[in-house]
Amino acid sequence: MPGTGKHPRTEETRIERAFGHVFRRVTGSAFAPYQSAVVRIGFAATWLFFLLREWPNRQELYGPHGPWSGDMARRLLADNQAFSVLTWSDGRGWFELVYTLALLSSALLMVGWRTRTMSVLFMVGVLSLQNRSIFIGDGGDNVIHLMAIYLVLTRCGQVWSLDARRAAKRGQGADPGLPERDITGVVLWAVLGLSLAMAQVMGLSGLSWFGAGPFPGVGWGLTLWTLWCAHGVWWAVRRYAPGEPRVVLDMLGKLAHNGAMLVIVVEVCLIYATAGWYKIQGSRWQDGTAVYYPMHLDYFSPWPDLSRLLADNGLMIMLITYGTVIVQVAFPFTLFNRRVKNVLLVVMICEHLSIAFLLGLPFFSLAMITADAVFLPTVFLVWLGARVSAVRDRVLPRSTRDGEREMTAAAGAP
Repeated sequence: MPGTGKHPRTEETRIERAFGHVFRRVTGSAFAPYQSAVVRIGFAATWLFFLLREWPNRQELYGPHGPWSGDMARRLLADNQAFSVLTWSDGRGWFELVYTLALLSSALLMVGWRTRTMSVLFMVGVLSLQNRSIFIGDGGDNVIHLMAIYLVLTRCGQVWSLDARRAAKRGQGADPGLPERDITGVVLWAVLGLSLAMAQVMGLSGLSWFGAGPFPGVGWGLTLWTLWCAHGVWWAVRRYAPGEPRVVLDMLGKLAHNGAMLVIVVEVCLIYATAGWYKIQGSRWQDGTAVYYPMHLDYFSPWPDLSRLLADNGLMIMLITYGTVIVQVAFPFTLFNRRVKNVLLVVMICEHLSIAFLLGLPFFSLAMITADAVFLPTVFLVWLGARVSAVRDRVLPRSTRDGEREMTAAAGAP
């Protein structure tokens, strides 16, 4: 180019090389395997423990005995185009089946058994229960709602899962290149496909092909069928076409995983940024007294004496109030400095632990701590996993661990 001393072809070559390097990076490996595993385990455990705690109250919260009737839920879902299988029937048997399947899918996703399938069932369970009674929640339910959708697109079973253990066990076999049969996976895939087909034929609500769904213009019916077909194609390619078709699909899977992890990171940053900037606009946060008021509400005072003692300390209330705003507003900007980011992560985790203890919101705090964990350093997560494994090896006798490995290998490949 005139006056620059650089040839246009040279600039284009540099851009092409940079683009090719980025493309190879995002399609060559699935980023943050330990962070995605923490997100999987954390949100599945949070939802599982919540459902277990509310087991005696499940009929009043989400079932036909609740104040939010099935007709009211159907009218609301018809307006906002949300998805819930609980609106298909008001019978108690159907509700108990859905609630039990939500418990089961959460437990299996937490331990990493068939993570691809269980992530879809986990999403369906979360959406079905939460959209059935939208007024049940404490803020953490919104985070679980979003993360349940994002998890479907991630490879969250690469580490710390039964799937990973089966894959490692198979890789140590005599001939790991042999095609996988995976009868369990085929049966599970066929049963779910038949169930979805029956629901589609019966014309049950929420399964439209186009309209409102997880993506603009794509309905939940088309989304679920696409996921079902994708799982079947992936199994068929792994078994019958292990060459170039498998490489291409593997690249697409890694690209989807990396994109979903980026969305999770951005989502967490948006949560803290919006929360912090909205707090700044409130007069109680500006004068440093916002934390004082919830500590005088019976609903948020599991330890009344401790809450009263803390609320009577004006300096402490002011520091907590201003500190909360500062941390939430500053956190997205600290991602460019690893040391500062790690310090603020510790502060935020301690803040959520205090919310769980002082305000009696354990599931909200656990959901937010899990969201924060996506920023934890890989070195720390590897160290933590090694410590947990060491404790497990000391607690469980060797014969028990060998029996677990044999059962895992017999269950089939992921």
